[in-house]
Amino acid sequence: MSLSIVILAAGKGTRMKSNLPKVLHKISGKAMLFHIIEESLKLTNEITIVLSHKFDLVKEQIEANYPNLKIVKQDLQNYPGTGGALKGLEFKSNKVLILNGDMPLVTANSLEKLTQSSADIAMTILELNNPTGYGRVVIKDGFAKEIVEEKDATTAQKAIKSVNAGVYCFNSDILNKFIPKLDNNNAQKEYYLTDTIKMAVDEGLKIEPIVVDEDEFMGVNSKVHLSIADEFMQNRIKQKHMENGVIMRNPKSIYIDCQANFIGECELENGVCIEGDCTIENSKIRAYSVIEDSQIKNCSIGPMAHIRPKSKLIDTHIGNFVEVKKSTLNGVKAGHLSYMGDSEIDEGTNIGAGVITCNYDGKNKYQTKIGKNVFVGSDSQLVAPVTLEDNTMVAAGSTVTDSVPSGALVISRVKQKIVNGFFNKFFKK
Repeated sequence: MSLSIVILAAGKGTRMKSNLPKVLHKISGKAMLFHIIEESLKLTNEITIVLSHKFDLVKEQIEANYPNLKIVKQDLQNYPGTGGALKGLEFKSNKVLILNGDMPLVTANSLEKLTQSSADIAMTILELNNPTGYGRVVIKDGFAKEIVEEKDATTAQKAIKSVNAGVYCFNSDILNKFIPKLDNNNAQKEYYLTDTIKMAVDEGLKIEPIVVDEDEFMGVNSKVHLSIADEFMQNRIKQKHMENGVIMRNPKSIYIDCQANFIGECELENGVCIEGDCTIENSKIRAYSVIEDSQIKNCSIGPMAHIRPKSKLIDTHIGNFVEVKKSTLNGVKAGHLSYMGDSEIDEGTNIGAGVITCNYDGKNKYQTKIGKNVFVGSDSQLVAPVTLEDNTMVAAGSTVTDSVPSGALVISRVKQKIVNGFFNKFFKK
């Protein structure tokens, strides 16, 4: 069986109340449209995406991540609606799966069940206690006979609890025959894909209704829906990682990006946030720490630490209130209250409390290089560009502006002055 997939993503998404196109809003770190593309690619490479609203922006984002997909623009002015989105498309595969760009929770396993149907058309059905807002599906003798949009439904039809979930799998010859025949003689003046169901019934074709999980086939039309979908996706992501051996303390309080990867024995305490493309191996991330687009191996991080993008930490201890940005740390200890940005720090080095790399001069960023077995005393400032060679020491409270040779101690302080008896003189009445 050959299969094509069409993803309908042309709508304006006005209920999102956002300048960002609806399908580009993110679920667990990835645009909702991209979640659907990823699942679709598990079934076929023959994927067409129908766009319209902010066409150039959405097209650019798709091509940057999935360069080999077919993208077409819907003529919303002349052919609005789900049926209008398919006008002018030709289908050469045996079957065509029609998806919506605002259903980020669908999985390839569920979609594959539709493609395996022996009926002429397979369509998804939800059984809802409150079907308000959905197109009703009239089912007789186990087959769907009609789909009625709510605005066009009679009182009796509105009482039906079987509703259309909006995903279909057609034999391609049916689409090629019926799509050109669609008209917009309805309350919304739109071309409904659902009208092909009635055409198929009139010709004696079989439409199999397949009941699906409401949670998986929910549409995201508002920021409330966005938060609900994100929660479902988070549960799915965390369950997968825990089944693969990750320990999580209070999982509901943890956020994990869909791109994150865990290797070996890992533990996440409560409130941890893992964002972007992170790889964490044999490490413990303690409470309320944030890690972004970084690699962590054999490390202890936090609590309340922030590892910013493009950092690589190996065999390193990062304590509370420590921030690392775009740095490589190998075998380093930084226990508390320090900032390491644009730096390279080698094994055996200790970073004291309050140490910062001064990496930005207001125009450009500069790098700090620290060798092996370096001791940097508390409350020191390392003004980049600067190098501290192996086996050096920085006295507490120093400002280092020049490179330090191996084996040396650097001290940069104002000479201490003591004024005896000053306290009593100052507070004397």
